[in-house]
Amino acid sequence: MVPNGRLHGEVFAIPQFTLEKPDVEAFLDELRGFHAVFRPCFGRSEPRENFFRYLVGQLSELERKSIEPMAMAVEGGKVRGMQRFITDVVW
Repeated sequence: MVPNGRLHGEVFAIPQFTLEKPDVEAFLDELRGFHAVFRPCFGRSEPRENFFRYLVGQLSELERKSIEPMAMAVEGGKVRGMQRFITDVVW
């Protein structure tokens, strides 16, 4: 469902809101819960951890959402490991 303003080519303002550290921590807890649903899809811990890092990278404020910037921005991210996760891991 597209807002009427977008249907007619008009530009609309993005609402502003503030995020505090507890908000971010609560979101990460929810993201970990979402990630846990997919735990059975991975036989090893490395792909499972790279999946979580990939999720965090996709939801980050990074301008470029390719593997290298995401891997360098997330805690514990390794470029080669995340590249292998995307290209080679079966899940």
